[in-house]
Amino acid sequence: MSSPNLLTFTDQNFASEVLQSPIPVLVDYSAVWCELNKALLPIVERIADDFAGRVRVGVLDIDDSPGTPKQYGVRSVPTCMVFRDGQKVGAIAGLTDREQLLELLGLE
Repeated sequence: MSSPNLLTFTDQNFASEVLQSPIPVLVDYSAVWCELNKALLPIVERIADDFAGRVRVGVLDIDDSPGTPKQYGVRSVPTCMVFRDGQKVGAIAGLTDREQLLELLGLE
């Protein structure tokens, strides 16, 4: 990860970093072995940079932190979810583009 605005979420910090966030959060559930995640990462990083301060953006590795993906029903990677006020408000499974992620975040 090369963006200073891209966060790392884990099972341990998910509640404090995502659920308790005062601004919307985009969570990219990923795995280092997934080629689609490698294609999605530059898009997610750019959103993190372009909307810093308006949304929080981070990656959660499903192998390092399996509890959270299980809790939210993640069945494949990549999966992106948006959380507002501690609640999941939307999700996209599979490789997606910037426009769909911005729409999911309500930023288009």
